[in-house]
Amino acid sequence: MSRGILVIRADASIAAGTGHVMRCLALAQEWQDRDGRAAFVMAEATQAIRERVAAEGFDVLSTAIPAGTTDDSARTIALARELGAHWVVVDGYQFGAEYQHALKSAGLKLLFLDDYGHSKQYDADLVLNQNLSANSTLYSSRESGTSLLLGLRYCLLRREFMSWRDWEREITPSGRRVLVTMGGSDPKNLTGNVIEALSRVEIEDLEAVVVIGGSNPRADALEDSPPLVAKNISVRRDVTNIAELMAWADVAVSSAGSTCWELCLLGLPSLLYDAAENQKPIAHQLSQRGCAIHLGCSGDFDSDVLVLQLESLLRSTEIRQVMSLRCRELVDGKGAQRVTSIMQSGLRLRPAEKSDRELLWKWANDPQVRASAFASAAIPIEQHDAWFASNLNNPNCLILIAEDHAGTAVGQFRVDWRSAQEGEIDVSIASDRRGAGYGSVLIELGVSRAFAEKGERLHAFVKSENRPSRRAFEQAGFTKAGEEIVHDQRAIHYVRSTETS
Repeated sequence: MSRGILVIRADASIAAGTGHVMRCLALAQEWQDRDGRAAFVMAEATQAIRERVAAEGFDVLSTAIPAGTTDDSARTIALARELGAHWVVVDGYQFGAEYQHALKSAGLKLLFLDDYGHSKQYDADLVLNQNLSANSTLYSSRESGTSLLLGLRYCLLRREFMSWRDWEREITPSGRRVLVTMGGSDPKNLTGNVIEALSRVEIEDLEAVVVIGGSNPRADALEDSPPLVAKNISVRRDVTNIAELMAWADVAVSSAGSTCWELCLLGLPSLLYDAAENQKPIAHQLSQRGCAIHLGCSGDFDSDVLVLQLESLLRSTEIRQVMSLRCRELVDGKGAQRVTSIMQSGLRLRPAEKSDRELLWKWANDPQVRASAFASAAIPIEQHDAWFASNLNNPNCLILIAEDHAGTAVGQFRVDWRSAQEGEIDVSIASDRRGAGYGSVLIELGVSRAFAEKGERLHAFVKSENRPSRRAFEQAGFTKAGEEIVHDQRAIHYVRSTETS
């Protein structure tokens, strides 16, 4: 599997915020943990962001070319070639269809991060939308080779959160500790409004920590804010222990950006404001799911409402308990690992073609494949040909071929649709490629492709003694639905649905 250098094209500014760079930082960290290197190419970046990225051991390359332009794509291509990079990551709303097409035409592998389907066409190898609202209809105009990674399963969390994945939050009978975090720059000064409101909260022994990003233009004034003198409120600038602070707090007051997924991992009940248009769906859906309380947009900030809601939430053990549990159900913290595994595997999926007939027959009759099947007898070529002819263009049968970076076929993924909602999976890896970690990645990509077309639930039946296949399905997010008898043999029934993808 290829490691090498990863080129990341993303910007950070006071107006646009720092979220694009910070989520890419999570991916770069995972790449680094697998002995790779990363370089950030930025046209706009605050000094704090540059220092943060450099401190992590990544190259910071500046460009004065306007973001998203033809000259910008040419510069990114030139830098990628100079560095010997195969993969480029692009994150930002200023990058569109032309930008993607230019990078792909240059022979680069492309991961495109997106939040709401802002590009008119998608040419990238992988499109990643880590939001609850992510769905395939946003990307109906995409190339046949473009794979979609949608939902919180692919949420990118930084390294500092990894040690907290299995931590269990204790819900105190009476909450009194509040964390305030409004993003890296907070151009609308929500932080100042919240500090003023906190000074009026009537909770005994209230303690609050207000975190401000290094890119916040009002940092000095906020640290000298008058309410801090009279109340137990501390301001901390550009912290590196945000996970610890989330674990310490009983409640958070936050903007509804990518910080929400960090709050979910730590099971921290939150009051949310949408500080930008793209944050509204996040705040709305988290509120609908009972994970947070949406207090509206930053422009409609009402100090009295915040005081009332904060006091109510701190005093209710039951509500905080329910919110915390629902948060933890959403995010498991392994998104960066999954995305990096897919990228480094080099796998891409394509629909099966007529020329794959004999290859699929040989794979189906591989001794190990037959041993793991519930009907172990060899399949005659005549029987296979009849099946292949009837299913190649059958809308109720999806057959995908996995190819590596060199274009060599390494495995197959098939879904037989039982109905418009339910399908059953069959997967196999070529004998000379087993043990290379392709299994779970192939399933991951195949499930994403299947759900992008139709369906709500996929099933797999694996012989109880087939531990490698069981491990691959579990790593790909399938859960055990119980044991069943299939053709007189014990099998584990695995299920994955769109609700958990």
